[in-house]
Amino acid sequence: MFTGIISDIGQVRRVTPGTDVRLDINTAYDPAGIALGASIACSGVCLTVIEKGTDAGQHWFAVEASPETLSLTTLAKWTEGTAINLERAMKVGDEFGGHIVSGHVDGLGEIVSAVPVGDKWGSTAFTFRAPAKLMSYIAAKGSITLNGVSLTVNKVAGEAFAVNIIPHTLKETTFGKAQAGDPVNIEIDMLARYVARALGKE
Repeated sequence: MFTGIISDIGQVRRVTPGTDVRLDINTAYDPAGIALGASIACSGVCLTVIEKGTDAGQHWFAVEASPETLSLTTLAKWTEGTAINLERAMKVGDEFGGHIVSGHVDGLGEIVSAVPVGDKWGSTAFTFRAPAKLMSYIAAKGSITLNGVSLTVNKVAGEAFAVNIIPHTLKETTFGKAQAGDPVNIEIDMLARYVARALGKE
């Protein structure tokens, strides 16, 4: 389980093709504190650590992605050098700063626009396009996870929705360099999913 509060921006160091694609990821996390089999959210996708190490002072860990994961997320587009948002799984007693995030991506969206708000120190208004099947789960003032980042929806219109991302979040996540046309991993609010199920709409 995660909260959508990013604690490191990692970088893909190697992609090894196969039935399950192996991804080696550079990180600031000390591998001594990462157990094999641990879960790490990689741009919103919960993946299992299969190997870890440090080479020339650079920490890294390795994960594998199945064909299904590749088909449902942005992982299929990751190459050497791709920057990704990282979050370690929650521990009992950790501060709960975002919202409940499972790391199970519901679909792919796309950045429609990113427009600065106010002066250079202001936030940036992002508009995203989402699959029609997910839009009924997205509501103004509700929570959503985009590339692993817990965000609050400002507005919903048709098959698009908007969020404001503050400068701190831009700096500490990959959204600082994101631009129109970029794909994003979307995880809808878990509470919205359960409410829809209870109402017989899923």
